[in-house]
Amino acid sequence: MNHFQTILPRVRMLLAGHLPSQARALLDSMLERELLSREYHCALLREPDGEALARKISLTLLEKGDPGLALLRWAWGTWQAPLAERDPDDEDRARSGQCAAMELGPLEGGYLELLNSNADPLHLYHLYDQMDPAREEMELCSEPDMDTINCEQFSRLLCDMEGDEETREAYANIAELDQYVFQDSQLEGLSKGFFIEHIGLEEMIGESVETLEEKKSQKRCEVPQASQALPSSSPAIHSLPKSPERPGSTSPFAPSAADLPGMPEPALTSRADVTEEQMSPTRSPAAHEVSSQLPKWPERVEKFCSALRDVYQAEPAGPEGILVEVELVRARLERSSSKSQERELATLDWAERQPARGGLAEVLLAGGDPRRPRETQVIAVLGKAGQGKSRWAREASRAWARGQLPQYDFVFYLPCHCLDRGGDTYRLQDLLFSLGPRPLPVDDEVFSYVWRRPDRVLLILDASEGLEGQDGLLHSACGPVCTEPHSVRGLLAGLFQRKLLRGCTLLLTARPRGRLAQSLSKADALFEAAGFSAEQAKTYLTRYLERAGATERRERALELLQGQPFLLSHCHSPTLCRAVGQLSEALLELGGETELPSTLTGLYVGLLGPAARDSPPGALAGLARLAWELGRRRQGTLPESQFPSAEARAWAVAKGLVQPAPGAAAVGLAFSSFLLQCFLGAVWLALSSDIKDKELPQYLALTPRKKRPYDNWLEGVPRFLAGLVFQPHADCLGALAGPAAATLKDRKQKVLTRYLKRLQPGTLRAGQLLELLHCTHETLDAGLWQHVVQGLPARLSFVGTRLTPPHTYVLGSALEAAGRDFSLDLCSTGIDPPGLGSLVGLSCVTHFRAALSDMVGLWESLQQRGEAKLLRAVEEKFTIEPFKAKSVKDVEDLGNLVQIQRTRSSSEDTAGELPAVRDLKKLEFALGPVSGPQAFPKLVRILEAFSSLQHLDLDSLSENKIGDEGVEQLSATFPRLKALETLNLSQNNITDVGACKLAEALPSLAASLLRLSVYNNCICDMGAESLAHVLPDMGSLRVLDVQYNKFTAAGAQQLAASLRKCPHVETLAMWTPTIPFGVHEHLQQLDSRISLK
Repeated sequence: MNHFQTILPRVRMLLAGHLPSQARALLDSMLERELLSREYHCALLREPDGEALARKISLTLLEKGDPGLALLRWAWGTWQAPLAERDPDDEDRARSGQCAAMELGPLEGGYLELLNSNADPLHLYHLYDQMDPAREEMELCSEPDMDTINCEQFSRLLCDMEGDEETREAYANIAELDQYVFQDSQLEGLSKGFFIEHIGLEEMIGESVETLEEKKSQKRCEVPQASQALPSSSPAIHSLPKSPERPGSTSPFAPSAADLPGMPEPALTSRADVTEEQMSPTRSPAAHEVSSQLPKWPERVEKFCSALRDVYQAEPAGPEGILVEVELVRARLERSSSKSQERELATLDWAERQPARGGLAEVLLAGGDPRRPRETQVIAVLGKAGQGKSRWAREASRAWARGQLPQYDFVFYLPCHCLDRGGDTYRLQDLLFSLGPRPLPVDDEVFSYVWRRPDRVLLILDASEGLEGQDGLLHSACGPVCTEPHSVRGLLAGLFQRKLLRGCTLLLTARPRGRLAQSLSKADALFEAAGFSAEQAKTYLTRYLERAGATERRERALELLQGQPFLLSHCHSPTLCRAVGQLSEALLELGGETELPSTLTGLYVGLLGPAARDSPPGALAGLARLAWELGRRRQGTLPESQFPSAEARAWAVAKGLVQPAPGAAAVGLAFSSFLLQCFLGAVWLALSSDIKDKELPQYLALTPRKKRPYDNWLEGVPRFLAGLVFQPHADCLGALAGPAAATLKDRKQKVLTRYLKRLQPGTLRAGQLLELLHCTHETLDAGLWQHVVQGLPARLSFVGTRLTPPHTYVLGSALEAAGRDFSLDLCSTGIDPPGLGSLVGLSCVTHFRAALSDMVGLWESLQQRGEAKLLRAVEEKFTIEPFKAKSVKDVEDLGNLVQIQRTRSSSEDTAGELPAVRDLKKLEFALGPVSGPQAFPKLVRILEAFSSLQHLDLDSLSENKIGDEGVEQLSATFPRLKALETLNLSQNNITDVGACKLAEALPSLAASLLRLSVYNNCICDMGAESLAHVLPDMGSLRVLDVQYNKFTAAGAQQLAASLRKCPHVETLAMWTPTIPFGVHEHLQQLDSRISLK
């Protein structure tokens, strides 16, 4: 017997007769018995089609070797409530209703007698249709674990149907009845699908095909006359009586939804969170209103959520409570180079940025994929240290506590410094409840509630780069059901790999460098923390002083900040903005004339100097050593036991250098900021006698080396080290460590001076050059600064290197100090409009390139502000030579530039062409076969604006395929392209039609065109003949390339004959596979200008 055909009807019966929560219980049992994988179990829970669900369960049972239906018997036994607990009257009514319909006796008697009897099947169905309504109400409103089917009879039925001869005979007879009904000519109008859909015999038919072929002549029951049936197109069968208890049913063959609440319906098992009373169609309107509300949580779950909200709602004390929202923009990772597997944040032009203007809601929705509703959503917020990622993550948890994220029942905020543990093992509930900043008691009931609803969980892992020190973080042996304790590393790896708590939302914050960031390329959504604008920095500083009670001094503080544009540019970092506020407050309290320092080193010396004067002996040096050693291990937290002494620990905590890290291993402390750790690490390098002189230059990380003492995780160390070693001792390192360190400092200064003067700025990459400028600026050494800026090359390209506000400021200072003219390439740098305007407005910058979209925005901004002088300077300096269009956006931006020129030319105030448009000589078009044909017409419409265009290259490795239509459009512009010298139409799917159009228009370029290429197209003999005909008229043409086309020897001979009339042509490249090699050789012997290479 076909076991699948045996199992499927019984699974259908099991699912159709019970509520979705019971169907889910069956799937859960299959998962526990390891008949299903965790992933397949989740997929079946979301299966919207009941028939598909039944088939998948049947196939699983068949595949796992369970055709005996032991699991199905278990399900019926589990769902059957004891008969003694029911109302006796209800039981009697149920039994009488069953008997009135049919007696479920032994299979060999009941079913066969029914098939051989003369009873009208319609009458029997109608009789069953009129069961006692009280019985129906009892079935519909029963508890999930109750049922009114006689489990003993059903089990006996399953046993009897498992393979004896009478079973197969019964199947054959039932299938024969179906054959009779639907093949009889009198019932052609009755839909077979309609019948099968409602009595569930489709699979029984397939099982008994052979038996039907043998017994076609036997018909065991009477059927209605043809007059009783209507065509299948009729919406209802009026001859069949309607049940008074089923007003929506047109036939007893079609039970209503109220009769069969467990019939397959959309999302059959995905309603586990909805109670059976909510699903019942017999409930009153009042009950409907109640059921539309969210189900009430268990009391312990409610208490836990309330406690969790209280933790997150607590207002942060001090500067942590100042909120100036950091803008997030969409981001993506890309390879740093073609030969490297390391990924970094892609540098987008300013106009290409996509800010998350919807705030937190937009960020959390960005990772959603309706095609994968049960998959874990991984959303990453990346950004350099101090950009405000952690502050934003904490605000996300507070937003949930205030009720602003109703899509989540639980939010767990976990700073990763709390998870830096080794050796111990934990359960997932320990990770969620006990290892956070404020541990809560582990409650198994609450965790069970969380485990069953992962899609309602938001897990925030803040500062994830702190976990990189744990080896194997990205590889885990955790399975979908994690019952045994694991290391923290294993649990986190299970979450990252979407194995644990599958279906939750995982929100990460991390720096864009490091091993963890490299694995985020497959995240569902990536965002970047953009930091503060200049206005946001001023707003933050104002609020900081107001919170500190220094409202009357805020104007003076802003004046101090305006007086140091270098520090103002660094205030795009919220951490540095806070440090500026702290120092401004301290300086203003002293009174008198004062000013902020001009370097980052001076800023942190000003903050730590007063604290260092009160420190216990050796406390600062000990803390600096710890900062350096932890940084080399990629860590920022330290156990209390590592401090040199209890006095040193108390001093560091009292001065705010370190702060308690609740939840960290043992009693942990963390540096108050990453930049402070970098500064202390640089202090250790400057003070330590253990660092050899020849090793010191390596820590500046300005030249690549195969081996370095550290991998620059403490990325602020090079600038701080240069400042500490070179700035005057009394005002810098001496203020921290006293005069005893002067001798050591002088020796290290000499070493670094020799190293920096040996560097050649022109040989450094763009990123290294900017770092060199920053380090030199920190030294405050005028001689060293002049040495570096004089070595700058005249042409500086920063393509692909991000230019932040500090980079823009220090680069502008260097260009001004050099006293020479420079040409800048600022494409793909992400420079902001104020920075772009400040650089290109310098008198020493004579030419510059930048993204067209950014330039259009800059022009519009300057026009609105009325800065006519700067606008004219920008127009004169801007160039796009050469220009390569690689996307539709590039073509559109080029069109916008032409439109600006046309608007400018029509204005009475200005006259003449834009230099960028007027001087463009080379234009490349490389959009590929998809975007190329779409964007090329836009390019053609603006070509005539480029009066100096000499080189038009339409060749692309991926083939633009502008085709014959594109060639026709291009040919129409030839009369206005007077300066065109090179035309490359290679690999564009041009046929004879396009070649003929091209030949007709080429005489317009006879005076200028030097090189023409139609390499690798589809030109045949007709097209070759057209080109040969026009060739003598092209008086300036020197090179013609027609290789790899489809013309034959006839076309080649036409071209060779025409070449003899053109003494000015130097080369005719003509090799093509459609011409025999002998013909090629013969033609070349006749004219040596014919090239076969």
